[in-house]
Amino acid sequence: MVSHESASRPETQVRELARIIRMRIQSEQLEEGALFMTEAQLADEYKASRTVTREAVSRLQALGILEGRKRKGLIVRRPDPLSLFQHSLPSLVTSPEDWHDLGQFRYALEVGAIELAIRNATDEQIERLAEVEAELEQAVLKDPASPESVELDIKFHSLILEMTGSRMIAGMQQILVQFFQESPPTNLSPSAAERVCWEHRELLNAIRDRDVERARSMIRIQIRSTLDSASSVSSGEATDVSH
Repeated sequence: MVSHESASRPETQVRELARIIRMRIQSEQLEEGALFMTEAQLADEYKASRTVTREAVSRLQALGILEGRKRKGLIVRRPDPLSLFQHSLPSLVTSPEDWHDLGQFRYALEVGAIELAIRNATDEQIERLAEVEAELEQAVLKDPASPESVELDIKFHSLILEMTGSRMIAGMQQILVQFFQESPPTNLSPSAAERVCWEHRELLNAIRDRDVERARSMIRIQIRSTLDSASSVSSGEATDVSH
């Protein structure tokens, strides 16, 4: 039953009812596809208004926890956190400060993941990474802002994250990499393009040598460069970068 303290505030009632429903699904260990109940049954059981009940259910549906079925009621679903993050990300980043915070999140995640990637990487994965790096180097020296360069850079980082063996880490970071790559491409001078190639090559060599500290240092340098460029674009600064 919705608490009396929250009864005077519809928004609080909605949050409380959504929390109660979510906890009930968890405590009863309802499986994917299980029939839950109807909105009318929920309103009656928890003594909530139809408006509050409808809004609470709507929020859980948006999170992928419930799905409405005509003539059946509500069906329990298992939400995909990666899908939720991907779809909500554009709405979360609306200012330079948001870009900065998201950049810090990506930085922490990718630097932290490199040790796991090196520990779990197979020789086959490292060879695949070397092939991508060679293709990336050719593309960057030809045109750093080309779709091919962007695609190969995403592929390079995605392979490193695949090496971690963690679906959550790999999926989360891939979403972030793709999101940052969707910002307007940065125009690089020839010397800066060569620097980008060197960074990727040295990171590959560190991974190949299973050298965690060197790999961590290189990923720090590389991610900082990417984030600085994205930050300047999001702030409306000039996009011609030279090292």
